[in-house]
Amino acid sequence: MKKRLLIATGGGDCPGLNAVIRAIVKRASFHREWEVLGSIDAFDGILRDPMHLVELTEERVSGIHVMGGTIIGTTNKGGPFAWPVKNADGSWGAVDRSQDLLDRLRYQNIEAVINIGGDGSQRISQSLFEMGCPIIGVPKTIDNDLSDTDFTFGFQTAVDVASDAVDKLVTTAASHHRILILEVMGRYAGWIALHAAIAGGAEVCLIPEIPYDIEKVMDAIHKRTDLGKGFAIIVIAEGAKALGGKMVFSENDEPGAMKIQLGGVGLQLSHQLKAVGCEIEIRETILGHLQRGGRPNAFDRVLASQFGVKAFELVLEQKWGHMVAYKHPDIIGVPIKEAIRHYNLIDVDSDLVKTARGLGISLGD
Repeated sequence: MKKRLLIATGGGDCPGLNAVIRAIVKRASFHREWEVLGSIDAFDGILRDPMHLVELTEERVSGIHVMGGTIIGTTNKGGPFAWPVKNADGSWGAVDRSQDLLDRLRYQNIEAVINIGGDGSQRISQSLFEMGCPIIGVPKTIDNDLSDTDFTFGFQTAVDVASDAVDKLVTTAASHHRILILEVMGRYAGWIALHAAIAGGAEVCLIPEIPYDIEKVMDAIHKRTDLGKGFAIIVIAEGAKALGGKMVFSENDEPGAMKIQLGGVGLQLSHQLKAVGCEIEIRETILGHLQRGGRPNAFDRVLASQFGVKAFELVLEQKWGHMVAYKHPDIIGVPIKEAIRHYNLIDVDSDLVKTARGLGISLGD
């Protein structure tokens, strides 16, 4: 009987997921005693009745490394530790089905699990590992906010999308003599915003790590107009907040979903600028899920492929409870518990921040 490996992709989708899946399958093909399965929509596939598992053969994964998204689907709702259930009164609650998940893995003769996902997914990985699950993590997040890895795949492609958006907004801002605000993803970490601002030549970049003073933002705009430039570009991460303020979010009542849904900080910033006397016309753009979609760039295809190959090698080594990581120039394994211990936030004294300041980009402080 063949050994069975299960792959799950959880959390938000991002470019490069399919490249990881393909790399795992191709690397496993050198060991004919292994069979690779995919769980449809994260761990939902194995927790559903009937189960929804697919065999991942070399033929099935051929050429998928250039495709965005994930061929086995994903979800960021619920999970084995908080499975949504509808109560008798019509309300929704959650139950812990983690032991049921482990029982089903044993029933399917699954000897190893590779869980591809971001911070939330890897917290699930760690909890399952502590229950005895033979699991390996692969870091995935466009926010680049997982620790113990230099980069996560999907991030560089998201930066390309955001930078391209800045390039496009520059031309329309200059034509209409406007301030254009671009809101990008980044709940706790401003990596996308800061990279896009530097690459695109924005005048202001506001990130969660540095609460902004609206008067300082206005100072940057005044400086810009004093130089004879009648427009400005502001890049703001969705988790940015003003001094003494809070993140902008709405309540989410979907069963199993995260309770807060970010979005709208760009519009709030527009109102704040007007409140302190900004007379230049302002428009806001929320880039949203465009950052998650589409084909991965070459960097992310290579990194995702390296992660996939290494993930299977960690399976062979039985390095359970470890996550693949990129520590330049090496691809290594690190304990998942170390990777999720804290967020990979931007160091406000880092060279990247100094570069932004050296270019004259205001960070609102």
